[in-house]
Amino acid sequence: MNFSRLLRPLALGLALLTLASALRADIAPNAVRTRIAGIDVIAYPTGVRDVVTFCGSLPAGDSFAPANNLAVPTLVGALLDQGTTTEDKFAIAQKLDSVGAELEFDVGGTLMEFSGKCLRKDLPMVIGLLAEELRTPAFSEEEFAKVKQQLIGQLQRALESTGYRASQAFSEAIYQPGSPNYTPPTEAFLAAVKTATIADLRAFHAKYYGPAALTIVAVGDIDVPGLQTEIAKAFSGWTGGTAMPTYPKPAPADTDRDQSVFMPEKPSVTVILGQPSGLKYTDPDSIPLRVGTAILGSGFTGRLMATVRDKEGLTYGIGSRVGNDAFAEGDWRINANFAPALLEKGLASTRRELKQWYDQGVTAAELARTKTNLTGSYKVGLATTDGIAGMILATVNRGYDLTWLDEYPKKIDAVTLDEVNAAIKKHLNPDDMILVKAGTVPSIAPAAKK
Repeated sequence: MNFSRLLRPLALGLALLTLASALRADIAPNAVRTRIAGIDVIAYPTGVRDVVTFCGSLPAGDSFAPANNLAVPTLVGALLDQGTTTEDKFAIAQKLDSVGAELEFDVGGTLMEFSGKCLRKDLPMVIGLLAEELRTPAFSEEEFAKVKQQLIGQLQRALESTGYRASQAFSEAIYQPGSPNYTPPTEAFLAAVKTATIADLRAFHAKYYGPAALTIVAVGDIDVPGLQTEIAKAFSGWTGGTAMPTYPKPAPADTDRDQSVFMPEKPSVTVILGQPSGLKYTDPDSIPLRVGTAILGSGFTGRLMATVRDKEGLTYGIGSRVGNDAFAEGDWRINANFAPALLEKGLASTRRELKQWYDQGVTAAELARTKTNLTGSYKVGLATTDGIAGMILATVNRGYDLTWLDEYPKKIDAVTLDEVNAAIKKHLNPDDMILVKAGTVPSIAPAAKK
């Protein structure tokens, strides 16, 4: 959970409008990558004036939780910006607010990630605060108690969301404990939040926080030698951290293929239909399967939206995607929302389109259109400093060299019709997918609704 989301100052927002005309065509030749104080530092200067965007990560997500408490990684991340051993949270916030800068932290399944923005002249101060918060969080009992209550409240509200409950059930169905993609039951996580101690947090921080696998990416109006000097100064003498583990191939899940989470008085039912993909992002079939999946269900040009929504009027939203595959084998899924009265018709229509896509494959015309859409979206994503920084970080976290960023459009363009249709048949099976429904599911007997 991210507890430090701030509204972005107008000055920075205006500075980060589309920058396509100002950015260089190739990223890898113009990026400067060095190891400083044990940290993988990547700087990419662009034509934007005065503004620097930065982001980074280290492996300290929820999958690293100690056996005695599931919630420790999230709680550590939540307390990073709640004061350090030398400054309280108000002093830190005042420093950032006074210059219109941002700095936020978030914890996911595998990574603790951070991001921020500031003016070029304020970068030394912001880098110093980043280092201070990463290295010496205060872990005060008072702030710890507040964060616990905030997290408990967020989780309790999430339990009222059909989307959250469906995603939770799907995760539990296809992943097992130990996978970076596994999400433990919310009730267990809530119990862990309540029983976690400051000692648990300090022990986790000491073990997993350090420069060993820390990456920092900075994009924008950068003085590269100056950035390197500030990082060296701010992080000097810091040691520790842990390397990213190699996750084994998951065992097949033994689970019900049709699951319902009944939630009374909900206007819609969230549906997830999918299965493990058996692929990591770096596997050869990953791009062909992504292209084929986009043809089935990416936006308004996908088959699912065109038929199930636009032609038949059965849903407001439906789509398909491949994901959760950066560090381990991920999953393939269709997400949709149906009114309870239209659930069975909507499911039948969805399964019909899925089966036709699987059996007959995609067409050459669909492939050509989707290639253009995907490369166009990719280039648009690189038209802001936010987009570039995030893509650089994702690329190195997936294990690629920076040249991947420049080669990606060519790799999309090189995908053939045979490769797409073969990947669909090889990695998916519509007859063996897991169906999760969350909401006011009409087929559940009244006795089960209590």
